[in-house]
Amino acid sequence: MITGNVFRDAIISGANNICAQKQALNDLNIFPVPDGDTGTNMSMTISAAAKELKKIEDAPISEVASKTASFMLRNARGNSGVILSIIFRGFAKGLKDKEKANGEDLVDALGIGVDEAYKAVTKPAEGTILTVARMAYEAGMNIITETGNATIVWTEVVRAAEEALELTPKFLPVLKKAGVVDAGGKGLLVIFQGMLSVIADDEIIPFEEETEATTDSFESAAAQFDEVINFTYCTEFIVGRDTECLADPQDLKEYLMSIGDCVVVVDDEEIIKVHVHTDNPGMALQKGLKYGQLLTVKVENMKEQHKNAGATEEKAPKLQKAEPTEEIGFVSVAAGEGLSELFTDMGCNHIVSGGQSMNPSTDDIYDAIMATPAKVVVVLPNNKNIIMAAQQAVDMVDDREVYVIQSKTISQGLTALINYDEDSTVEENLEVMSESVKNVVTGQITFAARDSEFGGKKIKEGEIIGLKDGKLCVCEKSSQKALLKLAKEVIKKGASFVTLIYGEDITEEEANEAYEALLEKYGSNIDISLIKGDQPVYYYIMGVEY
Repeated sequence: MITGNVFRDAIISGANNICAQKQALNDLNIFPVPDGDTGTNMSMTISAAAKELKKIEDAPISEVASKTASFMLRNARGNSGVILSIIFRGFAKGLKDKEKANGEDLVDALGIGVDEAYKAVTKPAEGTILTVARMAYEAGMNIITETGNATIVWTEVVRAAEEALELTPKFLPVLKKAGVVDAGGKGLLVIFQGMLSVIADDEIIPFEEETEATTDSFESAAAQFDEVINFTYCTEFIVGRDTECLADPQDLKEYLMSIGDCVVVVDDEEIIKVHVHTDNPGMALQKGLKYGQLLTVKVENMKEQHKNAGATEEKAPKLQKAEPTEEIGFVSVAAGEGLSELFTDMGCNHIVSGGQSMNPSTDDIYDAIMATPAKVVVVLPNNKNIIMAAQQAVDMVDDREVYVIQSKTISQGLTALINYDEDSTVEENLEVMSESVKNVVTGQITFAARDSEFGGKKIKEGEIIGLKDGKLCVCEKSSQKALLKLAKEVIKKGASFVTLIYGEDITEEEANEAYEALLEKYGSNIDISLIKGDQPVYYYIMGVEY
């Protein structure tokens, strides 16, 4: 029989196992777009529960399962994290009022979670975490006709999950083409394997944070110097190599060592990537220019950063619950000072920091909802990977009405707010706002986070890519060229309004150049506006209303 302590240790072991493999799971992402990676989202979701479970001793399995589900739900991040929390909510429901559990109890509880997970997804697709969970459950149902032994049953569940994972490429051609299995399914398997280590062998897999060396050797090498401040400026730049320059990058490295420390120089046939701490960043850049053109440059005053570190590292105070006194309020998810100010100016009560590559948790959204002093709260997720977390937050609220507008992009969220009419009823506004987002086409310019292939064309990590409603359609060497090419894809006949939002890595001069180019080509028939968003990840976000 599985006691509360054993189930607690199993969850902790599963959390430790996925933490140790989260980067490997992130690397299974077949798309080049930088996003909130599956391994990170799932590990953060279950680790939050594991942290709290360590405080529980000798509780019945029903209490352990209930607390696990609660902590996972509140800290669920991204779609994969939300689905994972729903699966474990099944354990809470299936093990309710039980002191201990056998194999049949575990399988029945897993089945409840699988059923609810399928229902929670609008269009459930096979070849995903859902498939792995379902096939694991079905195998469990078969084995419990022979035995109720928890070790034998969970061993069979894990075996079936492994088999299901290998089948995911057959369900999803895009996985087969990339030669990988589904990341979410793999994450679930890793957690189940960690649980089996306790159930079968009474061994908790030790916590071991996976190193980042597998992702970026340059960043890992540079990071080891972060605590050493002998020079003022942290200087990083990338040189596009001049094919006619035969100079050895090793000579550049030796020169940089003569004017600074913490030197890292990584090169291939096309670029030289440099990190150095120095008091003379200009001299470092001048030397780099001898090898080719500077593609990117970043210079930061480390001593100033260190002086201000205490203030920046302080956590923002937790939002306080507000009594619902007003009729309606708004919560929006956004990243970037400019966008936060914009949404606030447009009437949002609270901005939840997050977006692509940094999905907020369900609890983050819940806190913002509860801090909004309104009887009706409208939530704008503004990212397709945050909608499920927002919807889960709705179920946690019982003293006010909460509605989630299906805004998948920042542009859609802005349009929804523009269409709010304070003279209309709540029902009328919800209908108009929901319909308005359907009339928005969103273009986004970002960088390829990993090597990939699109339309027969190989895309290298770091190249500039353009997305139309999330689908890759442009690949260029510069953000400006990519933007103009993307404009042709998203601005079509019937467009009435274009909003161009530029991010933290775009200068005001570059933004104005892009704005003028759009005005020249499209301005005679379309109203175009330029906004400083300061958003990370995306150089430009272009919303086109029809």
